[in-house]
Amino acid sequence: MQIAAVILSLVLALAMLASGVMKLIRAPRIVAMMEPLGVPAARLPLLGSLQIAGTVGLIIGIWFPPLGIAAVIGLVLYFAGAIIAHRRAHDRAMQGAVLFLVLSAATLTVLLAAN
Repeated sequence: MQIAAVILSLVLALAMLASGVMKLIRAPRIVAMMEPLGVPAARLPLLGSLQIAGTVGLIIGIWFPPLGIAAVIGLVLYFAGAIIAHRRAHDRAMQGAVLFLVLSAATLTVLLAAN
């Protein structure tokens, strides 16, 4: 179970790093995806920073599990909020948020079982 926890943590960390960097640099594709949700481009660095903080927490969490668990709980809440934002805006393009929520929830489940 420990190996699965490390693998899922690393996969999620890489995904959050990529997504977070795209928000930090305000990639045009990301800005366009956020506009229908009413998220101003000025907020993207904050959202990206939260994802990168999750990345750091997951990586350190490999050696200090309580931090990894806290980080992944934060990511579950982040993506639950993202899905709520999509629903409020009546935006059906929420597959990415759903995928990341499922990956975060699976990582949380495995981390809790391994510790």
